[in-house]
Amino acid sequence: MIVRIMGEGQVRLADGHLAELNGLDDELLAEMEKGDGPGFRRTLTALLDRVRALGDPLPDDSLEPSELILPAPDATLEEVRDLLSDDGLIPG
Repeated sequence: MIVRIMGEGQVRLADGHLAELNGLDDELLAEMEKGDGPGFRRTLTALLDRVRALGDPLPDDSLEPSELILPAPDATLEEVRDLLSDDGLIPG
């Protein structure tokens, strides 16, 4: 699976990591629903850190179709709300 982190680039991520990332996505969604800004920031950072750690970066000049697009690390809670569907950022 190709994942794009907005403002950073793309990584190739094995599908086997989706369950772990879904847990963080569920936390992020709950924090957004509560309006928990500090929790949102902490969990978004953790989610992006895991994607970076588990994925293999693609070259900057590579333009693969992204199957998943994650917000930039400095995205606000409101900006991420606009990106979310009812299912969160990571398809289950």
